[in-house]
Amino acid sequence: MRLNTLFSFAGFIMLVAGTYCPILRPFHLFNWDVFQANKPYGIVILMVAMVGIIGTVFNQKKIIRLTSWLSLGLVTLFLILAWLKIHTSFSFIPFHSIDAFLTRQIKFKWGWYLLFGGPLLSLAGVTFGTKTKFNNTVAK
Repeated sequence: MRLNTLFSFAGFIMLVAGTYCPILRPFHLFNWDVFQANKPYGIVILMVAMVGIIGTVFNQKKIIRLTSWLSLGLVTLFLILAWLKIHTSFSFIPFHSIDAFLTRQIKFKWGWYLLFGGPLLSLAGVTFGTKTKFNNTVAK
């Protein structure tokens, strides 16, 4: 296994591990992972990571590149949606100070680093990988 393929493989493994790490901590009581925040979306992220792992095992560069970009887009969209969900969850309360206080009680956790680091590492493995070149050593 070449080094760039190993980077892509490690990136997809990091993405799979990131789905089980805490990403949100509401009211300092418990931690949520991707599946507790949005289960169907977490399954989609996990399936894209599995397709990426299968692509690295079979050394399919186009599949690895596609799943790397797709997983980065999905994680970015998930971050935007989580931010919007946090900032609109308490908008029904007519008192803005209570709304702002409750919104500040939901914290982002360290799982986001793995969720973003995995696709970036796999994308780096595909982008900066060198192509094998055939050198003709036979004299003409």
